[in-house]
Amino acid sequence: MEDNEFDSVLRRHLKNLPEDAELPGDAPLKKYGLDSMQAVELLFDLEDELGVVLPDEMMTGDTFATAESLRRAVGTAVDEPAAEMS
Repeated sequence: MEDNEFDSVLRRHLKNLPEDAELPGDAPLKKYGLDSMQAVELLFDLEDELGVVLPDEMMTGDTFATAESLRRAVGTAVDEPAAEMS
C-alpha cells in the first residue's frame, strides 16, 4: 500500500481538513469531521481502492481514532494475505 493512496482516500472523508494542510498521524480524526457514518464510507472506499479487507475485529473506534491507527490496521490487512501464502 502506498501512503499517498491511503492519504488520498482518507482526506476525501475529512471535511474539516483544509486541502493543503498536513494531517498529523496522531490527530483525532473526529477533529477533522469523521463521524461514524463517514467511517463506514471510508472503510468501503479503502477496501475498494486499496484492495484490502479489514477483519471484523478491527472495526472499532480505536482503529478509526487517528490516521496512524487506521494506517496500521490497513497495513496489517495488506500484509496478512502475503503471510498466509508463506
